[in-house]
Amino acid sequence: MASPKTIWYCTECGADSPKWQGRCPQCGAWNTMVEERAPSKKGGGAGAMRGLRTERPLRVSEIETSGEQRIKMPSGELNRVLGGGLVAGSLVLIGGEPGIGKSTLVLQNILAIKSRRILYVSGEESASQLKMRADRIGRTADNVYIVCDTSLETILDHIGSVKPELLIVDSIQTVASDAIESSAGSVSQVRECASQLLRYAKTSGVPVILIGHITKEGSIAGPKVLEHIVDAVLQFEGDRNYLYRILRSIKNRFGSTSEIGIYEMCQKGLREVTNPSEMLLSGNGEHLSGVAVGVTIDGIRPFLIEVQALVSTAAYGTPQRSVTGFDSRRLAMLLAVLEKRAGFKLAAKDVFLNIAGGLKVSDPALDLAVIGAILSSNIDTAIPHDVVMTGEVGLSGEIRPVTRIEQRITEAAKMSMRRIIVPKGNLKGFNRSKVEIEIVEVGKVEEALRALFAAD
Repeated sequence: MASPKTIWYCTECGADSPKWQGRCPQCGAWNTMVEERAPSKKGGGAGAMRGLRTERPLRVSEIETSGEQRIKMPSGELNRVLGGGLVAGSLVLIGGEPGIGKSTLVLQNILAIKSRRILYVSGEESASQLKMRADRIGRTADNVYIVCDTSLETILDHIGSVKPELLIVDSIQTVASDAIESSAGSVSQVRECASQLLRYAKTSGVPVILIGHITKEGSIAGPKVLEHIVDAVLQFEGDRNYLYRILRSIKNRFGSTSEIGIYEMCQKGLREVTNPSEMLLSGNGEHLSGVAVGVTIDGIRPFLIEVQALVSTAAYGTPQRSVTGFDSRRLAMLLAVLEKRAGFKLAAKDVFLNIAGGLKVSDPALDLAVIGAILSSNIDTAIPHDVVMTGEVGLSGEIRPVTRIEQRITEAAKMSMRRIIVPKGNLKGFNRSKVEIEIVEVGKVEEALRALFAAD
């Protein structure tokens, strides 16, 4: 008997090859080819989009448009990230680390919807486990149906019998089709199951939410074609040792990818954080050295955040550089700028840096707050708690302009800050009389330090 035919698939992009290759010929990734059985002739992947074809090609002027019908979710933060709500017939993928709260986020939202019939398909948990989670959240609903199955054909049968108005699949990596002779979670299975669910969503107009796994690098597990198939990709991230979670949009065909949603993990599920600045500032009123307040923007949402630094004499031969929530290479660059341009000798000292709240910040406008916290700890002088700063530091020691300066200043004024230090020349066209806050413009690191530690 002839052995079954196999094909090598790339786990990054989904490209196939008849033999193993060390480097994918499509995306160029190394050691990503895995061997799987070739799909049978009855597989529906090739014709999964057949139901979406129009009768004939149309001119752009002939196409009639209408506003998308959106389902308002109970969570305002989720609606913000989705672009105003869940679009009818859309396919949304939510990814995140294990235990970060993906299933809790979806479950507490659907249990609060009373006007629609909802089907929740779970391939990872039993019905009793989901009921225990619903009891912990403190919600129940008679319009939510739960089924635990991993067969795509059986799931489609349940969909035909329940006729839901909203479908949730948790998770797409556990669903397998009988038409593909490979295990669940493989490249071919994920691609086929996602294509079938996309066809169902587009032909029926029922929105589908998929919950997906991520790899150890933090990207969505499975082939890249999965992210191309879906209409929106939402990333749910955060440190499990902290309470805060951020929901950000990586791809959204029906809205902006600049919006983020912020949640706090509580005993009864996830709570929306409408004013993150109040949550991320300690507000203890004590004058402590090594603490600086900066204004950062994630997406288009500004908020104040505390930067904590500790500088001490190196206890061992090699000085330590420990960073949490900030880019370690950027910290090394800022320390070199302080030593070369400002004359502070930090090469023989340990430097520890932490972004309060467990958040990971990549905004370069936080550079000024980082060097302020480092020097505050180095000279053991506290920065006034009502002084905030924003600015990018260049290699020559200049303070470079940052984006959305008006939003940053407005957020600082709303939090009753007394003074804000901003880059020189960044306020063109800005009306200072609109905000009740003292604005100090600086062009060099030396000017920023004088303005910072001269504040009374």
